[in-house]
Amino acid sequence: MGAWDVGTFDNDTASDWAYELHGAEDLALVESAIEAVLITASDYLDADEASEALAACEVIARLRGRWGVRSPHTEAVDAWVEAHPLSPSDELLAHARQAIDRILAEASELRELWDESDERDQWRASVAELRARLA
Repeated sequence: MGAWDVGTFDNDTASDWAYELHGAEDLALVESAIEAVLITASDYLDADEASEALAACEVIARLRGRWGVRSPHTEAVDAWVEAHPLSPSDELLAHARQAIDRILAEASELRELWDESDERDQWRASVAELRARLA
């Protein structure tokens, strides 16, 4: 049975993405996860792409010193951020905020899945808190 809870890394897709980050030395994986969401424009956004983009947004927030929740689910990302004190560009930061807005918009499978859940409000609050840490 897979993981599924309101936190960004409380699902298998984001956790798997976080472990992919382990071998990265720059922000290319972060950038590609965010760009994958932005290029969908008005097309239907896959839940896995949205989950990976939210994980990438967490990396950016953490690199800016805005850590949010730290848990066993965030250990891989936390360790990577601590080992790679990179500075995300203003453009990447803007793209991260745009990606979150796209994930919360119409034609987003992840948003639809959470809208069908009793934890919808908690998930939206978690995403809003992440977006605030990117401000």
